[in-house]
Formats: sequence, C-alpha cells, structure tokens
Amino acid sequence: MTIEGYVSRILYQNKENGYTVLVLECAANQEADGSEQTVFGTMPGIDQGDFISATGEITVHPVYGPQLRADTFERKMPSDAVSIERYLASGAVKGIGPALAKRVVKKFGADTLRIMEQEPERLSEIKGISEKKAREIAGGVAEKKNMRDAMMFLQQYGISLNLGAKIYNYYGIQMYSILKTNPYKMADDIDGVGFKTADEIASKVGIVPDSDFRVQSGLLYILNQSSLNGHTYLPKSRVLEEGAELLQVEPSQIEKNLVDMQMDRRIVIKQKGDEEPQVYSSMFYYMELNIARQLHDLNIYEEGNIEQMKKMLAQIEKREKLELDELQRQAVYTAVTHGLTVITGGPGTGKTTTINTIIQYFDEMGLSLKLAAPTGRAAKRMTEATGYEAATIHRMLELSGAPEGEGRASFARNEENPLEVDAIIVDEMSMVDVNLMNALLKAIVPGTRLVLVGDVDQLPSVGPGNVLKDIIASECFTVVKLNRIFRQALESDIVINAHKINNGERVEKKTGSRDFLFVLRDNAANVVGATMTLVRDKLPSYVGASYRDIQVLTPMRKGVLGVENLNKALQNHLNPADPEKMEKESGDVTFREGDKVMQIKNNYQMEWEVLNERGFVTQNGVGVFNGDVGTITQINLYAEEMTVEFDERRQCVYSFKQLDELELAYAVTIHKSQGSEYPAVVLPILTGPKMLMNRNLLYTAVTRAKKCVVIVGSEKCFQDMIDNISENTRFSGLKDRIVEIYG
Repeated sequence: MTIEGYVSRILYQNKENGYTVLVLECAANQEADGSEQTVFGTMPGIDQGDFISATGEITVHPVYGPQLRADTFERKMPSDAVSIERYLASGAVKGIGPALAKRVVKKFGADTLRIMEQEPERLSEIKGISEKKAREIAGGVAEKKNMRDAMMFLQQYGISLNLGAKIYNYYGIQMYSILKTNPYKMADDIDGVGFKTADEIASKVGIVPDSDFRVQSGLLYILNQSSLNGHTYLPKSRVLEEGAELLQVEPSQIEKNLVDMQMDRRIVIKQKGDEEPQVYSSMFYYMELNIARQLHDLNIYEEGNIEQMKKMLAQIEKREKLELDELQRQAVYTAVTHGLTVITGGPGTGKTTTINTIIQYFDEMGLSLKLAAPTGRAAKRMTEATGYEAATIHRMLELSGAPEGEGRASFARNEENPLEVDAIIVDEMSMVDVNLMNALLKAIVPGTRLVLVGDVDQLPSVGPGNVLKDIIASECFTVVKLNRIFRQALESDIVINAHKINNGERVEKKTGSRDFLFVLRDNAANVVGATMTLVRDKLPSYVGASYRDIQVLTPMRKGVLGVENLNKALQNHLNPADPEKMEKESGDVTFREGDKVMQIKNNYQMEWEVLNERGFVTQNGVGVFNGDVGTITQINLYAEEMTVEFDERRQCVYSFKQLDELELAYAVTIHKSQGSEYPAVVLPILTGPKMLMNRNLLYTAVTRAKKCVVIVGSEKCFQDMIDNISENTRFSGLKDRIVEIYG
C-alpha cells in the first residue's frame, strides 16, 4: 500500500546508511486522515516536517503493532501556504524556525519554496534575514533538493536507497558524470560497491563490455578477491585465465590493459628469474616491500658481553626457579643483542617460559616493554602466562577506526607518532597478516627491540600473506627454533600427539588417555549426535567449563559435518527456540538471544562499550575483528538492532543490515580458530575434500585444546590426514622482497 503524510516524529535514524523509523501523520486525502502510522526502512535525508509518499507492506510487530515497511519512498514538496509553513517550521531547512517560517510564508505565500530555490536573495526583504543568512538558507534548500534528485536518478539504475546515499555522500553532484563515464570508479572509492555492482550499473548506462575501464576494474577485482584466499599476488597465467572467464574479452585486451595498469602504477608485475611473472595490486606489493625494508632497518646487532649476559641469566633462572635449555638461552641472548629476534616452536617446547625470561632480562636492563598478540583471546592468554599486561596489536597501535568509505584500519600510532618503548614482544605471529604487520612496523623506530614468537607449523593467517613463514624462509634474520618437549608437557597426550602429527608419525588410539580421546562412529548422523552429547552433557563437567567454552572445530563449511549444518544442529540442541527469546532471520540463519556468534570480517568502525553493573560506560573504543566470538544479549526488532557481547565485556550494537558480518559459532572452521585456546575441542571427521583433510589443518586443530581433544568419527580419516601433507598454495612475496633488500 502507499500512504502520504507529514513526518511528525523521527524515532530513529542512522545517518550513515539512511535507515529510519518515523511516525507519519496521514494527509487529508488518505483514508486514515489525521491518524498516525509508523513507517520504517531506508529513507536517507528525511527530516521532521517532510511531506512524503511511502510504498510498502504493512507488518505487525509483536510489541509495537502495525507498521509500514517502506520499500520505496518519495519526498514531495508542499504546495499550499499552510503546508509550506508547517514544513519550514519543523526545522527541515537549516536556519528557519517556527517564528521565521511564519514571516516568510506571510510574505511569499504559496510561492515561498520556488523563491527559496530560484530567487533566494529575495529572502533578505524580510526583516531579520541578512543577505548572508539568505544565502545559507538557500544552500540548505539546494542541498536537500540535490539529494532528492540524486536518489531518484540512482533508482532508475536499480541502485538501492542505502547504496545511493553512500554514493551521493561520497561524490555529491559529481556522481552524475562518474556514473555516465566510468561507474567502475565507484568500486575503487566506495566500500560496499564491488566490481559486479559497478558492472551492472555500467551495462545500464551503456558502457561497452570491452571498455578499458571495465577490463581494468575487473582485473583489480580478481587480484583483490585473491587476497581473501590469502594471496598477495597471482601468477600472470592465472590472472589471464580468470580475467577471460570473468570479462569475456580477448586475451590480447587483458594483456594490453595489464601493461597500461602497470604504467599507471595500479599494479606491479615482478619477474623472478625464469619463473612466471607475478601480478600484484600495487597496495600489496608496496606493503610487502615496506615490511621488508622496516625489518631490515630494525635488524641491528649490538655485541654484548657474553660473560655478563650469562651471569645475569643465571641470576634470573635461580630467582624464578627456571631451568632453560641451550636453545632457550640462545633465544634470550639473541633478544638482548639483536633488534629483531624470531622464536618458533611447537606446543610444550617452552615458548612461554622463554618469553617470561626475556621479559625479566629486559626488566633488569631497565627497558620499557610492551606485549601484544593479534587477538583478544591470545592477548588475554599472554597476560595470564606472563603476569604482564598484554594488548591486541590493534589496541597497542591505538586503532581509530577507518576513514569513511574505506575498509582498512587507521591507527594513531604510525611513522609520525611511533610507539615510545624500548622493546616489543608479539606472540601468535602465525596469525599476523601483511596488513597488520605493515601497520605494526610503521609504528616502531629502529633501535627498538622486536621479538616475534609463533608456531610456524600452524596454519597461515586468515588475512593475506605468509608473514612468519616468509620471514623465517628468507634466512636473513636470527631465528631460534625450540624443539625440546619439556617434562611437564610430556605428561600431555595433546602435546605428544601434536608433535607426532607434525612429524607425520602414526597416532595410536590409547586406552586410558585423559586428554586425547577417540569416539568412533561410522556415519555422519551418528557423528553429529555424538558431538552434541559431548558438548552438552559429557565434556563440561569433565573439563570444568561451560558448554559455551567447548569448541567444535571442523575442516569444512559445507556438508553434514560442515560448519553450517553443525551450527544449526548445535543451536537447536544448546539454545532451542523459546517464546522468551527474540529471534531474527538473516539469510538462511536464525539468530536467537543467547546464541554464540563470531565476527567474520574486520570492521574497523564498529563502536563498542564496556558497561559496569550499574549500566555506566567504563570503557569504549572501535574495532571488531575477524574471529572475535561473543554472545547475543539482545535482539530489538523495533529498532532493527542486535547487541553482541564479546570478550572483556565489550558490547557492540549491529543493525540488521550488518548481520552478514556474523555467523553462529557453536562450530567454527579450524582456520577461524587460530590464536584461540579452548578447555576442550571436539573434532568431527569422517570424510572430506583431500585439500582440506591435511596434516597442517589437523595439527592446528589439536593444538587449540588446553585440557582435552575428542576425535569423533573415523580413525582411518584421522590417520589419512596425518599422511596428507598437501596444503593450499598461498602466493606471497615477502620472502623475495626481504632477499632483494639484503642483496
């Protein structure tokens, strides 16, 4: 149905995306003359007092009753003097209030709005309006008209009001020429406009399929999409193949545009010996190059007095009741004498003890120190293990959100405002991608000691690059690989079996093991059933934890034992539907109050707050990151918002349009579990694609567990994963850039 009327009240408005909830006083020509109707939807630029026509469906809210969900709307300008005065008196035009509105309409009557648009200088004829104020009022009227016209123009190309508001806010009236000449520019400039959206618009405005604009935008799209799979570049043959498939143009056209893009510095093509050329987007090439340069500049060697160092280390070992092995001592000496130290090793090899000793040594030297890790959970674990406050890298660098329309982070700490500290230790380095590493190194000045700690045999970062592995493979820096499993760790079958898995050795099912268990099942339905029983009934009391802290990990997303199906089954089992719990459907997922959820993309602008028991804000900030896990505490269907509480009691409010950033997290992929540690891990495995069912993935899953691992399913599949050393190829060039810097 369509209704017309005046906006009497705005109950809620998101300026960024235009989502609005308002109360409409129905106009005289409506059946419901003078009655009020709640309307919600994307309506950018709407103000109190506006006269609008809204078309959509009536929905019935369980609390607030009937509402109109507006699919389209049109702002109409009032035409009679009474309506114009009411419109202006509402404050819809900046600089005009009720008293001034009365005088303006008394002077110009029904011609008021035309005069404000076409002859604004005449407003100065009214007492109290100077020429300057007349110009300001005219500017406000023009801005509202421009936005109204822009929305109507964009809608004819099938552009939603939400996206239209973003485009207009970014370009202003320049958007007309951009849309008609090169709509692909929007894919570069505006977050949320990808190549495919721009391509649809381009076809409607008549851009030819083999346009250079289209080909170049498509090639950048291919390179950017590859970064979602961890690559920082692609081999040229793959770019040509994917480009031909996506764009349906001749290979010669792609070759020509690759040359043009290289000349315009939008891409970089590197040739390494006789190998195939590597095609980078410029951003990732210069990011890797900057990381290589900064690592080189930090890698300063200062010769120390070995006898003095041995004496001080012996004192620390005695005081802290430690007994380090030779490799651990070497790691400490390296950290003291080198600007850059890399320490790697598997579980139980003493990485934490080594970090603690380095901290004590730096403390004895009087050095100021910061500890950091890529995720909140890893930072919390580091704090508990060392007794020193550790922060996420984002927080240490003082994340200040992302500039409007950009998906990348902005940090207060950078080359112009570096960290004022003598030494930095970063744990869980296998999780750090090139974006975060580049930001970190920008904020560190040469002379600062940087210690990088991580397990190089873990899966690489979710984000692009292969930072830790490439740094070690370059052989340009001092790397200490800890390989002795300490006595206490030898009591854990998790630790022993993790090393066996990593070495490709057979892991036998051991009767009486307390922390590495097999529950054998021969079909998928039984595996799912056993998994649910373990999570809800068996493991919580066994490991002394809530079922929420027990994590189901799986190699894949699809299939009966994939994340999507397991999450639905576990949700029904652990947090079933309840009339007391609000729900919201998003795509094929139902979110319910009390659900465990995970953020699946970095959002540098998401605001969070920490509230105390009285409901007062004690801390706030920005940034929620890929892999953060929380609980849905409230779903507000009226405001169309969902509140999620993450670790450290950080509360974030998501609009319903942002729910594609979340997914259920009762089960998560092994990739997404990186950097986390759980009291117990349940690993359902029966069969799956060979590229996923490999040793690297299994090793990562097993090492996420602190007290217990349960393998549910097939022992043969488990052993086959150990034997399968194939890994997904990840194209990254940081090793090459480091080697080039060192000549």
